[in-house]
Amino acid sequence: MDAPAASLLVELRSILERLEPAQLFPQHQPLEIELGSGDGSFLVAYAKLHPEHNFIGVERLLGRIRKTDRKGRRAGLTNLRGVRIESTYFLEYLLPAHTAAAIHVYFPDPWPKRKHRRHRLINERFPELARQALAPGGAVYLRTDDADYFAQMTAVFAVSAHFRAVETPAELSAVTTDFERGFNAQGIATNRAAYQLVP
Repeated sequence: MDAPAASLLVELRSILERLEPAQLFPQHQPLEIELGSGDGSFLVAYAKLHPEHNFIGVERLLGRIRKTDRKGRRAGLTNLRGVRIESTYFLEYLLPAHTAAAIHVYFPDPWPKRKHRRHRLINERFPELARQALAPGGAVYLRTDDADYFAQMTAVFAVSAHFRAVETPAELSAVTTDFERGFNAQGIATNRAAYQLVP
């Protein structure tokens, strides 16, 4: 299939106005978000599997978001868009409330030094930001290779009354990221967790 000529990257006219997802895609469909989408390998593969959903990849590094754009256009995807901005800012200020069916966060920077842990994406504030972003019944899917960060992820969701732990669907687990394949090849296991919004 020939790749569409148009870029899949969203040009932000303002970082003070929320996006209108219905205007970004040709079809109005459930929306899934990947925060820190890296080179887009997971998102492109998953968007191919689910043409009945729309997907936005959020990545602050220009080189990475351009890879997502190239891969998505090469695959002929019309249900994928990329936004270059910091993930927390996107979730808090750009995504309209209660619009995401799912939020995916895979292998975020673990900031392993104790003095840097305040920079971690999944922190005490994250469950509330996710609650605001998710549509009813929506879910957060998490993966990391870092045991300490995984403990923090599960701890912050464990104390939230708005989420309950659920299983990650096998089909979703089967779609891996570039980081995940690299870690798994070294014998480093993937830690997974999933949390669904409680009605």
